[in-house]
Amino acid sequence: MSGELFRGVKQFEFPSPADAPRLGKDSYRIPVYYYDNSSLTVIHTASTARIRPYLPDPRMHPLELTPGRSLVAFTAFEYRKTDIDPYNEFSIAILINFDKAVIPGLSVLRQLLSNVFHAHVWHLPVTTEIARYGGVELYGYPKFVADIAFTRASGHAECALSENGRLILRLRGRELPTRPGKTVRFKTYPVKDGITLCGNVYTRHVRFAESRRGADSSLTIGTDHPICAELRGIELGEKALVYQYSAENEAILFGPHNLIDD
Repeated sequence: MSGELFRGVKQFEFPSPADAPRLGKDSYRIPVYYYDNSSLTVIHTASTARIRPYLPDPRMHPLELTPGRSLVAFTAFEYRKTDIDPYNEFSIAILINFDKAVIPGLSVLRQLLSNVFHAHVWHLPVTTEIARYGGVELYGYPKFVADIAFTRASGHAECALSENGRLILRLRGRELPTRPGKTVRFKTYPVKDGITLCGNVYTRHVRFAESRRGADSSLTIGTDHPICAELRGIELGEKALVYQYSAENEAILFGPHNLIDD
């Protein structure tokens, strides 16, 4: 049943910022509801030593699967109905422990068992200015406007991420048979004005599937965009450890808060 995630959650309405008339709304609601979405996710290993410099707070510790190999998640989102209108988004996130030592393997298992995942969002391109403005000005997320195009054919879904005609990456996955999934919490740690904040995202997967078969997904990195060089430099594993296909989900993005208020 759709809408279950939003029951019992209070939204607060705020006037549109005076310095952002181009956004075209008189008011906004926090938390933001995402009523009808789909997503593709692949998780790859990467060199711990190579990704550590991209973490802006020393309390962020890369989540290691094995000593020296940490986890990076790539997720393509298609938001069909939201409080801030439809848009697409692509998240490149480094999975972490925050302010807690990592035990390779065991720390990953703890997050899996709790369905609470901690991440620093490294790059977060979106397709609309309203999504970019709110994410940057309110949260400090590293958002920029880019081209994020979805196509579906021959039993596969594909997302191409590019900026100014330069391909950043292409994510492709099988449209797997689905079943009802779990509700998952993501604790993200954006940095705003030099201060690390916390932003919670809850996702309820209505139609969901997961695969550990390398043949079910592929991630292709482009060649002539600065992000491509960063991704090639972190020594990504050749095949995804996990591929997740969410044909239908609903989500809530809560407002940012200080770490002390957790």
